[in-house]
Amino acid sequence: MYRFGIIGAGSVADLHARALTDLDNAMLVAAARRSEGPGRTFADTHDCTWYANYESLLDEETPDAVIIATPSGAHLEPTVAAAERGAHVLCEKPLEITTERVDRMIAAADAHDVKLGGIFQHRYSGAIQTLRDAVAQGRFGNLAVAMATVPWWRDDAYYEGTWKGTEALDGGGALMNQSIHAIDAIAWIVRSNMDLAPGQNPVAEVYAQTDVRGHDPAHIEVEDTAVATLRYRDGTLGHILGATSMYPGTRRRLQVAGRDGTAEIHEDEIVCWQMRDERPEDEEIRTTYGEDDTEGGASDPMAIDYAKHTQNIRAFLDWVDHDAPFLLPAPEARTAVAIIEAIYESAESGQPVPLAP
Repeated sequence: MYRFGIIGAGSVADLHARALTDLDNAMLVAAARRSEGPGRTFADTHDCTWYANYESLLDEETPDAVIIATPSGAHLEPTVAAAERGAHVLCEKPLEITTERVDRMIAAADAHDVKLGGIFQHRYSGAIQTLRDAVAQGRFGNLAVAMATVPWWRDDAYYEGTWKGTEALDGGGALMNQSIHAIDAIAWIVRSNMDLAPGQNPVAEVYAQTDVRGHDPAHIEVEDTAVATLRYRDGTLGHILGATSMYPGTRRRLQVAGRDGTAEIHEDEIVCWQMRDERPEDEEIRTTYGEDDTEGGASDPMAIDYAKHTQNIRAFLDWVDHDAPFLLPAPEARTAVAIIEAIYESAESGQPVPLAP
């Protein structure tokens, strides 16, 4: 039975707390949040102990593992503190807002021999895993394009009086906060057909533009609209659109296509699955993943089913417990941050930016 603490008991922490209750080898013992009222309410709701800071939680509860759910630019410090005390760490996306800060987290985990993993729960989507398997099998032939589109909406109130939309704690806007799941997924899918080790970045170069188009710039320091073109290391061309400026918000989309097939996923629904070499399992795939009308986070950031969080945490514990394969060790979860970092650099410079492997 792994005793968990949650550091950062905000809105997303509720999903993690509920996910932990679905596991028979995990229990939530404590949560840290600086604001006493919301902190105690969270602790009462989830039958755990509230602490005003993560140091007290770590020292007094000595948890086996912690989930980091603080604002994005505040993941490094609690991760290092937990690693120094021998606690394994599972961190919400993004691992951090720069690769330099991510690398410091990885170094701390390595130095203290603890596991550091990421939360990208969409890797546990059956539709996305099915698409990745088909790419790995070469069913699309020579890939031509791989695209991720996140045409979402957030109203002005989402950014007012909060850390969201700030350089210091959000590290970016529609890409770093909202679109990072789709960016991680499309990179993971495309890399399955390349001879790259886990953690190696499949994107070779990006060229991008960003802007604030749907919100008052007085309330947001980062982009609410971004468009990027990509070239992957195998020559595949890509496109990323990430926005919180597109009212009313529609479903996230992933599309992969080549000379032998095309597939498109909207949230967890496969809306197109056409292969040159049609196989019996293709109709089963269209049937299994062809009826899903969930909107995801298109307009409501909390319109999320936590079931895939449960799978993500379960797999993390299998990795901790007996070194079972895990989809998201820290170097792997770093990939999306590196891609987004390069996109921001390109948008700032107006030039294409290469990525190191």
